[in-house]
Amino acid sequence: MKTKHAALITGVFLIGLGVTLSAVAQEDEQYAALAFVVLRDYNGKPVKNASVIMHPVGKNGKQKHSGLQLKTNTDGKTSFDGVPYGPLRIQVLAQGFQTFGEDYEVNKPEMEITIKLKRPQGQYSIYEDHPEAKKDETKPPEQKSDPKAPEQKPQ
Repeated sequence: MKTKHAALITGVFLIGLGVTLSAVAQEDEQYAALAFVVLRDYNGKPVKNASVIMHPVGKNGKQKHSGLQLKTNTDGKTSFDGVPYGPLRIQVLAQGFQTFGEDYEVNKPEMEITIKLKRPQGQYSIYEDHPEAKKDETKPPEQKSDPKAPEQKPQ
């Protein structure tokens, strides 16, 4: 009877210890409040309704499958509280702008990230004239022949 009672007390103690350790482990993980400002690169005006997507990044540098999407307001701002410390991949998509993507290290309780979106670049086409890529179309310089070298005749 005493062994059953001792086993029961030991079991309850171990369960209580496990719950306490898991609570302490959760308290050790730190979280940050992130604020995003999305602006136009060329004039600094806010971009409204831009999608700001946050992806956690694993220790191997690969993006985890989970993610969270936020939308900017008319001031180009959005925020989220409760982002765990560590690497975070940010992507920003907005109609009429290039897609933005960069990795950040979340290491402060409060962080503000300003993102400047660029206009899309024109695509390069081989069917269009590209004056900056053209070479000088004059004749290539003639090679000077060595007067001592015998003249070679085609056969």
